[in-house]
Amino acid sequence: MKKMHFIFLLYIFISSASSCKKDVLIPPEKGNLQMISIHLGPINLNLASGAINNNIPTDQPLVISFSAPLNTATVAAAITLSDGADMISLTPFFMDGNKTVSCSHIVLENNQTYTLTISNELTGINSETFAGYTISFTTQAGTLLITSLTVSGKDLLGNERISDVNRDLTAVIKFNHPVEVSTVNSSSVTLARPGVNEALNFLLSDSNKTITIESTDLLTHFEKYTLTISAMLHAEDDSYIFNGFSDAFYSAIDSTPKFPLVPEDELLTIIEEQTFKYFWDFAHPVSGLSRERESSGDVVTIGGSGFGVMAILVGIERNFITREEGTTRLHTIVDFLETADRFHGVWPHWMSGATGNVIPFSPNDNGADIVETSYLMHGLLTVRQYLNTADPGENDLINKINELWDTVEWDWFTKGGEDVLYWHWSPSLGWIMNFPIHGYNEALITYFLAAASSTHAIEAEVYHAGWALNGGIINGNTYYGIPLPLGYAYGGPLFFAHYSFVGLNPETLQDTYANYWTQNVNHTLINREHCIVNPQDYVGYSSDCWGLTSSDNNFGYDAHSPTNDLGVITPSAALSSFPYTPEYAMDALEFFYYTI
Repeated sequence: MKKMHFIFLLYIFISSASSCKKDVLIPPEKGNLQMISIHLGPINLNLASGAINNNIPTDQPLVISFSAPLNTATVAAAITLSDGADMISLTPFFMDGNKTVSCSHIVLENNQTYTLTISNELTGINSETFAGYTISFTTQAGTLLITSLTVSGKDLLGNERISDVNRDLTAVIKFNHPVEVSTVNSSSVTLARPGVNEALNFLLSDSNKTITIESTDLLTHFEKYTLTISAMLHAEDDSYIFNGFSDAFYSAIDSTPKFPLVPEDELLTIIEEQTFKYFWDFAHPVSGLSRERESSGDVVTIGGSGFGVMAILVGIERNFITREEGTTRLHTIVDFLETADRFHGVWPHWMSGATGNVIPFSPNDNGADIVETSYLMHGLLTVRQYLNTADPGENDLINKINELWDTVEWDWFTKGGEDVLYWHWSPSLGWIMNFPIHGYNEALITYFLAAASSTHAIEAEVYHAGWALNGGIINGNTYYGIPLPLGYAYGGPLFFAHYSFVGLNPETLQDTYANYWTQNVNHTLINREHCIVNPQDYVGYSSDCWGLTSSDNNFGYDAHSPTNDLGVITPSAALSSFPYTPEYAMDALEFFYYTI
């Protein structure tokens, strides 16, 4: 009993003693301090034994993380960095409750191996021990950089397109470090235009940090050149590498005339005759129709053939061919058209010039094209008006053209009586293209002829609601200070002012919506002014080099316009604008002919 009482009292004593000292910390036993990571900037070093750590940045602090807070007093002596010959001064900065130390240092040498040593002198704040650790890493190679590059005084390192560069070229390239002289040659530095490398002279200066390049001959005028400096160019110090450089510029225009100067009338005759030759010499040998393009083989275009038959009349009047030659060709064309594929009197966009069979313009466009037919038809009507009824052969042509004209079923293309004309119809797919013709674009002549037909005329409401959208084609805004009565912003491609008006005189043409002479003149002026302002800084645009319209470009075919400006000047745009802006068109013609 006494023994039990003694144990109980002892328990109470011990419990009381423990309760009185509950806030006293009992230090833990000494333990190992573990290193968790080492990184320099974005690079984490591989801490595994024998690991290779290359391409380490030179300007980032050493950041070392541990498992416990450090005794900061031990860090400076315990953490050292050496390049094998010299110690690198480190300045520690502590983070994360002293569990991480960031050691700043001078910028390290490029392509140099360094050894980081963390000795066993390092301890934790609670006397944790560290076993010691050594790791090596190699810094990244330095970069040989171009700090300045000018071509005839113009900065080639900027973002702007560089043009009008002096043809007697001097280019100056400055680097951040000296270059190896033996690597500066015509293999490492080239200046090329398509298919040709220019001969260059090189001069080094500024302790080999500057290369001056001179062309031995004048550069070709108005040409794109590419200056390339390859990675074969080396720095004098092997610890620097050059990643190469390439950029383009455009040489200045040589204003010296490339052909003898002739009077304006003579120059116009030269251009007209050469244009005529496309439609005459290059016409399809069977049908006489105009080919789609130079490389199109048997593919002829119905709309282009309408322009082609008009060109024959010009050829007769300008004595490029005789009247007999012209009418003989016209007989061939009209006879072929009589038997060629037609759909409700309407020809396809493309057909074989040998057989007259339709060639699909697209998978669903394998039948009638009423817009292309209108271009052909206004050409044929122009021919009809030109021919002499007193001549039996020519009168026969007139009768055949009238028959073709009368059998075009314009009204059928309202698709069952809608107040709009539809562009396409397929004998196998019907109205699948579903392309209503709304203004304002190149198809005014389509509605004009459809309204003028004596056999298949459309109602006036089709014109007003379908073409004019009951006034929806009105624009009324100004662009570059020039008012535009109709159509898209800035007028669209310039062929809108040409195709319908090859056979339709706009001088006195006016309807409820616009005066078409004003429309076409102002459309032309806006197009030209856009090229002068040149908001996208394209090469060559000027008051003499202007004209945006549908044509081929270096990617294919596109409808170029101020709102779809791809840097392509199409000469036919300005030259087809002689009726509207004769002086500006002549300026363009002389520039294209003599200067370019």
